[in-house]
Order: sequence, then C-alpha cells, then structure tokens
Amino acid sequence: MAGGYRPIKNDKQLKTVTPSSASLPTVAILLCTMQGSDYLREQLDSILHQTHSNWITWASDDGSDDGTHSILAEYQGQLGKSRLAISPGPADGYVANFLSLVCNPDITADYYAYADQDDIWEKDKLAWALAWLQTIPDEIPALYCGRTRNVDANNRYLGLSTLFPRPPGFSNALVQNIGGGNTMVFNNAARDLLCSAGPQIPVVAHDWWTYLLVSGCGGMVFYDMRPTVRYRQHNGNLVGTNTSWAGRMRRAWLLLHGRFRNWNSINVAALQSIRSQLTPENQCTLDQFSKARNSGFFARMEGLAESGIYRQTRLGNLGLVAAAILKKI
Repeated sequence: MAGGYRPIKNDKQLKTVTPSSASLPTVAILLCTMQGSDYLREQLDSILHQTHSNWITWASDDGSDDGTHSILAEYQGQLGKSRLAISPGPADGYVANFLSLVCNPDITADYYAYADQDDIWEKDKLAWALAWLQTIPDEIPALYCGRTRNVDANNRYLGLSTLFPRPPGFSNALVQNIGGGNTMVFNNAARDLLCSAGPQIPVVAHDWWTYLLVSGCGGMVFYDMRPTVRYRQHNGNLVGTNTSWAGRMRRAWLLLHGRFRNWNSINVAALQSIRSQLTPENQCTLDQFSKARNSGFFARMEGLAESGIYRQTRLGNLGLVAAAILKKI
C-alpha cells in the first residue's frame, strides 16, 4: 500500500535486531554540525551507546569555528576513521548539508539515519528502527520516524512531542511533516529516491522532503509512538518544538503572513520535478492540490476537500481550513 502504515504488532519484533545477531546490518549515521560544541559530545556518546553496534558516523561540518572540529577529531582518534568520517559541508545551510550526505556516493550502508548535533539518542533508537525496517522488502522505499522526548538545554525532561494518531501518507505529507529528521531512519530504496532528486533540489527541509518522497513514490512510512530521541530545546535551535501555546501562536502568525503557502509552493515545485516517480494516484492528488490552492474560493475549498489532504490533529485541521479560506495554503 503506497505511503502505508505497517505497525509493529508486538514486542517480539523488537528483539529481531540485537547486537548478538549473526549478521548486523550497517547503518550510516548522517551527522551535520555547525557551531555544535556545546552539546555535540552528548550526541556522540549516545551514538556510541547504541544497542545496535554496526554503524558508521559520517560528520559533515558547515564551517564551525567554536571547537566542533576539535571534538570530532577527538572522537575520530578514539574510534578511527572507519567509524567516524569527517568532511566539510557545502556551507549552504542545514538542508543542503544533510542532502549532500544523503547523495554522497562514497557513503554506502544497509540503512541511513539523520542525526542532529544537539540531541541525545535513546540507546535502542537504531534497534527499534531496524526492527521495523527489516520487515520491509528491500525494493520498497521505507521510512521510520517517531516521537521525541523534549528536554531543555540541561537535558531536563519537558514533555513528549505531539502524538500523531492518524496513518502517515502522501495526503498528509503535502501539508505536514510528522517526522523530525532526528528520528528518521530509512533504507536504500528510500535513499535512491533522494539521490535521484539530487542534493541541490530546493526544498523546505530535508526531513519533510524525505517524508514527501517516500510516501509519494509508493513507499512505506512507520510513525513510532514511542519516543526514541531526547530532543533538546535551546536558544540555538534551528527548528524547535511547536507544542507550546507560544509555538502555536507563532505558527498562526506565520500562516497569516504567507509562510505556509510559500513552503507549499516550494514543495509542490520540487515534487513536480520528480513527478514521474510518484504513483499515479499521488500524481492525481498532487495535481488536485496544486490546482485547488490557486483557484477561486469555492473551487479552492471543493478541490482541497477532493484532494484528501489532512493534518494529524483536530486543531491542525482547523488551521488547515483557515488557511484554505484565507488562500494561505
């Protein structure tokens, strides 16, 4: 089922990937850094303590001058270049940095995991992801993502990220990203999609783009309701949590000022550039969405309803209706 939902039915499946397995799949951890010295050690330590031990970290630094390089070099000295590779990033922002790693032909693995510089991974993060991913045939693009535990700058618990109860899919991805990149792990078929689109394609965010591509091109997406990452909230966040009322008010302000519509325009243009890879059903959904959002009021409301787009929560869908009414979608 394109963009479908295949839940882990019981805990027995979680035991299929352990460090004692006869043959552990390789995970390429794609770590992007930029002025990350404050929290980078804790992230690297959490990677070191993963129960799934067969990983290689590829760190791409976008021009740090704060000690990030020294920390990476220190850990590389301990681990060796075969476990931690360091390279310069494209110096064009975090989205370009992540996509440059995804599309780097020198990086090969069975699975790939995005990693931010300031989070802390739960020790079973990779094991949980691979327990589901290994149930998907290799030729089907597959993306694992999930909830986070939000913590403050000192790793003190703040609460869980919003729970998204509805199945993931392309009609959701068009108007919402349910998976933070810091939780995402994906297979080679999903990676091939990202590479076919290229590292320089203009998109809003690497993680949203990954959700759009996998769900739109006939892949499988699993949203894990268990938190797998301690998502640090601090003043330097490029993208932070939106669960607070202040976050919700900020989103409403951005919507009224056209930010949401601009994001949709960017994503639609990117999707049109890889249109032939979308399933026929999702090509139709994209066309309906694209046409409706630029139509007059009645045609817009009717077309958006027919496209089947949805957000995950009741409040989110009320915001979607408001955006449609105001032609801010």
